[in-house]
Amino acid sequence: MSKSNTTITKVKKAMQALPYERFLRFGPEQLTEAELLAIIIRTGTREKSAVQLAEQVLSLAKYPKEGLLGLYDVTLEELEGISGIGEVKAVKLKCLAELSMRMSTARAKEGLNFRSSGQVAAYFMERLRHRKTECVILVCLDAKGQVICEKKMSEGSVTMSLISPREIFLTALESRAVTILLVHNHPSGDPTPSRSDKELTNNVREAGERMGIPLLDHIIIGDQNYASFREAAWFIS
Repeated sequence: MSKSNTTITKVKKAMQALPYERFLRFGPEQLTEAELLAIIIRTGTREKSAVQLAEQVLSLAKYPKEGLLGLYDVTLEELEGISGIGEVKAVKLKCLAELSMRMSTARAKEGLNFRSSGQVAAYFMERLRHRKTECVILVCLDAKGQVICEKKMSEGSVTMSLISPREIFLTALESRAVTILLVHNHPSGDPTPSRSDKELTNNVREAGERMGIPLLDHIIIGDQNYASFREAAWFIS
């Protein structure tokens, strides 16, 4: 056999190797999403390999969050519905999705300037964009713009219009905040503020000016996008 044919044969064997072996030879960046998941899944069934099971897992992701991005929204029940994915493997896969989200959040927090709307949006993006219901978070800042506390003001079907500025400023006063931020998500993926978003924002802004605790911004998280009241000059004078 010629040297070139030998090389081709070796490459083919390498490509046919198990994902774990391919990881050791070429590194994780050379593996497909299915192969990476297959290493977590470890074993397949008599009918399907671990890679084929991983492909089934990825197929559960719903548009527009396809592939690994959609794994966060896939439920345990949906995962366990795949033959070969029991409770243990399903829990591992959900833990993988949660770790991925937390790593993205931790990376975004490095050197975070809470006076930058874009940086704040990036920090909260992975935490909020996957939620199927609205979650409203109050961020209290000190004189240097550093976080004193983050408090979830509501979660679920509660609309922004039902959140009381009084609740917001009780938390701000308890935390001795100098300025505050509001952050919430739109499950639809469209961050355009609603009428109630605008009403609450301006009520909070006006109350903050009277109390000496100004509202720095209100950021709405969509799916990989955001809207900032400060950037868009939506504050009503």
